[in-house]
Amino acid sequence: MYARLIKAVLFCLLFSLGAQAQELQTEVVVNSDQVQATDRQIFQQMQNAMAEIMNNTRWTNDSYRPEERIRCKLFITVRAMPRVGYFEANAQIVASRPTYGSGYETTVFSFVDTKFEFEYNPAQPLQYAPNTYTSNLTALLSFYAYTIIGMDHDSFARLGGAGAYSEANNIINLVSSGGGGPGWSANEDNRNRYWLLNNLIDPQFEPFRAALYTYHRQGLDLLTQDRERARQNILESLKNIQQMVRLRPGTAVMRAFFEAKASELSSTFSTATPAQKQQAYELLTQMDPTNRPKYDVLLQR
Repeated sequence: MYARLIKAVLFCLLFSLGAQAQELQTEVVVNSDQVQATDRQIFQQMQNAMAEIMNNTRWTNDSYRPEERIRCKLFITVRAMPRVGYFEANAQIVASRPTYGSGYETTVFSFVDTKFEFEYNPAQPLQYAPNTYTSNLTALLSFYAYTIIGMDHDSFARLGGAGAYSEANNIINLVSSGGGGPGWSANEDNRNRYWLLNNLIDPQFEPFRAALYTYHRQGLDLLTQDRERARQNILESLKNIQQMVRLRPGTAVMRAFFEAKASELSSTFSTATPAQKQQAYELLTQMDPTNRPKYDVLLQR
């Protein structure tokens, strides 16, 4: 709740006791071009049903005004339909939030799930029920809803996402007892959704989560007021993240962070002082060599 109060102050919004808007404003796109199916209407129905549960479920007890809803995008590419009603897909989940004093929106969460498999029957509505496993698709969507909310809260208040992460972890436990599907297990690769959430709730990763707050609230949100101080705070957050990368290299949450932030970091430091550019470049290329071409431009300007 503390994170929501921080957000209220940030945007100078007045809370009313009756504010009951849902937390998420989600755009869902289902691409079925790779699948041969006689009834293609099912994919539109699937898309509508996913948007319905994401946007019309009250995930927390927090009060949100309509303009405070977390903006999300869910892009689902269906790869195959091995049997009627069962779908194998890739999903990209993206969530963003505004930055103070500007029209810029920063991506807080970006994650690619290559094991997004589920059953879908248009005759059975998708409904989230706390502490109940109803279907793998409902579990997938509710897991990402809580992960998105947790990441958003962490960006507004230090370690503010703990409650949402606890709910996401509860979903993992329910899936384990209900059968579930791929992507939920610790025995798979270390970049699946199980390990993503495991990183976020592991006390060892609290410095990373604290760095999310410094990066967003004391960095990006400060850029329009004091660019020098804001960039310095972002550098401090990167130093803390560097410690986590050294301690636990190749983790799901670190990969997700740099997928979301690489272009933004390059742009943020493009007009920094030479000393800040050099420092940012060294930190970023060491932690995120995959995106080195994006960071190389810092030394060319």
